[in-house]
Amino acid sequence: MSRIWSTIKSYLFWTYERGSFHYDVMVTVILLFIFVAPRFVDFKDQPAGQHSHPNEIVVTADGNQGYIYQADAAAVDAQDPAMVKANFARLLQPMLGQVTISRIEPVRDAVGHIVAYRAWIKHPE
Repeated sequence: MSRIWSTIKSYLFWTYERGSFHYDVMVTVILLFIFVAPRFVDFKDQPAGQHSHPNEIVVTADGNQGYIYQADAAAVDAQDPAMVKANFARLLQPMLGQVTISRIEPVRDAVGHIVAYRAWIKHPE
């Protein structure tokens, strides 16, 4: 029993010489924990930055030779539809120059608050 306790104590205080059998066992156990544990243990970790940048614009093709641009509502910052259209166009100007927005639609969260706007734009050919 004393020998087992001595071995456990040596593992806890990391007293084995590098390259010895017990040292290799400790390193192997640590590596197994690092690479295998996340598959079986929920550490509840999340990426640090889950929120997009306020000026981030997401672009998707609409299937009709046009594109849908989506921007955060805070970046558009408007109270009425005409102001939304003007501010969205101003937001896109550094990327696209002067644009004509054919349609704007609010994106709402589960509660109904506007979180973003989508704008449909046809690019000249």
